[in-house]
Amino acid sequence: MNAKSDVQLLREYAQDGNESAFREIVLRHTDLIYSSALRQTTSPDLAQDVAQSVFADLARKARTLADSLEQNSSLLGWLFRSTRFVALNQLRDGRRRQTHERELMEILSPASETAPEWDQIRSVLDGAMSDLSEQDRDALLLRFFKNQDFRAIGETLGVSEDAAQKRVSRALERLHAQFVRAGVTTTAAALSTALAANAVTKAPAGLASTLATNALSGSAIVPLAVAPVAKTIAMTALQKALVTAAVATAVGTGIFQARQSITLRDQVSALQQQQAPLLAQIEQLSRNYAEATNRLAIIGYENERLNSNTRELLRLRGEVPRLRADSQELARLKGGHSNDDEVLGDKTLLEKVRLLKERLEQTPKEKIPEIQFLILQDWITAAAECKLDSDDDFRAAFADLRGRGESAFLQMASTALSKFLATNDGQFPTEVAQLKACFDKPPSDEILERYKIVPANSIPFAGAPGDWLITLKSPDTDSQEWASRSGTGGTAGGPISGEMAVLARAMKAAMEAAPKINGIKGIRIEDIVPYLTTPEEKAAYQSLVDRRNAKTQAKGKDD
Repeated sequence: MNAKSDVQLLREYAQDGNESAFREIVLRHTDLIYSSALRQTTSPDLAQDVAQSVFADLARKARTLADSLEQNSSLLGWLFRSTRFVALNQLRDGRRRQTHERELMEILSPASETAPEWDQIRSVLDGAMSDLSEQDRDALLLRFFKNQDFRAIGETLGVSEDAAQKRVSRALERLHAQFVRAGVTTTAAALSTALAANAVTKAPAGLASTLATNALSGSAIVPLAVAPVAKTIAMTALQKALVTAAVATAVGTGIFQARQSITLRDQVSALQQQQAPLLAQIEQLSRNYAEATNRLAIIGYENERLNSNTRELLRLRGEVPRLRADSQELARLKGGHSNDDEVLGDKTLLEKVRLLKERLEQTPKEKIPEIQFLILQDWITAAAECKLDSDDDFRAAFADLRGRGESAFLQMASTALSKFLATNDGQFPTEVAQLKACFDKPPSDEILERYKIVPANSIPFAGAPGDWLITLKSPDTDSQEWASRSGTGGTAGGPISGEMAVLARAMKAAMEAAPKINGIKGIRIEDIVPYLTTPEEKAAYQSLVDRRNAKTQAKGKDD
């Protein structure tokens, strides 16, 4: 049975007064809130004060929050932001007092050694986290602060396990970029290890129970008649310390204060001698715990990597028959030459195809799902047209392969579109997903979601027949493919030339300024002239006009 979400527990408290539900929320998140406050205030007492204020605020705002959040949402983001706000306010109001208290605490109980890299990360971690987007921050909080696996993160965020893993990776890269901008030198891998080992500090025993009791006693559910009493009970340790300090300051003035300081120094020295053996044991235990935590984190990452390798192995096994067929075809092609070691540049054709496939597997960001539609001839052509001596050569080859894969899919989409129109009285679909049943072999939803139905006049100068086009939502090159259907029943597809990339800004401005006619915006090539500002844009525009005029003249001669 799945545990209740944070919002479900908060609603039980807000609507039914169920204090056990609120205590469960506090128990879940005390370590995270305490750790964040401790990093920012560097004082255990202040960290406890911050945590108490955050949970008291949560209790007061329980009803409003419960009504504004989704049923399965987590309170991690809200709690993290509140901790940051309260900690900054306390630092701003009592920086000098905190400095003296921290110096005394360092004398009485020196902090255990931590990794030098963590010492750099700790001071800027919470500020960097606050600068992230809410989605990125929630992903990192769930992964490194709550130590959840990717499946649990996906369930909380409403995405798949793979999508959750990708979101965490992207968020970690953005957090790493924040550290680089702050002057902290580290790597993303080292950052992830440091977060897994040190992000959450175990709160003092019994703190969660104390926080829940104080928060509930000071919440909005307490009747107004007893509110002053509740506020007195909820007085923070910081406020009590301030009162005590004020009294001590009044008594300890003048000569007595000087003598008292000498006595305190002697007592501190004696305590240090008494505590030295205990401190050594505590430091050793802390180091052992940190090492064990690091090993556990490394084992977890290794386990994930092994699982990923297992999935990749199964996928590669499925590729064996196709690769064997490719190999046979390559052998047949090479057999047609007088020399089996014929070289293209510095590499044989077989070697270049192999290098191209291996490099593509190593750079998944260059892949698209339509790569699966490539045939052997596509790989051979891409390999033959590039030297593959540099990163730019490989990127050019990958762009060629992506374009061929997208073209292959759109050719299949054209066939599926013909079937759809034949069975729907010529009515063009409103979504590409409607064509799925019309493919000979239905493509995955991941591929279909990459394409959209758009009015033909929203892609100026495409020259495609018909009123509607099937095109990529986000083309990754300066060319774009489409599939459409003309009024006579024919299908067409084609590229938009390179000038379109140069004119994209002017076209967008012209389209935004164009009026709607029958609910649809459309522009002509001449409409973008007022928006041409650079020599490159004007040259690209003139090239398009010349090409159009040449086609018009050629058509007139044919007629």
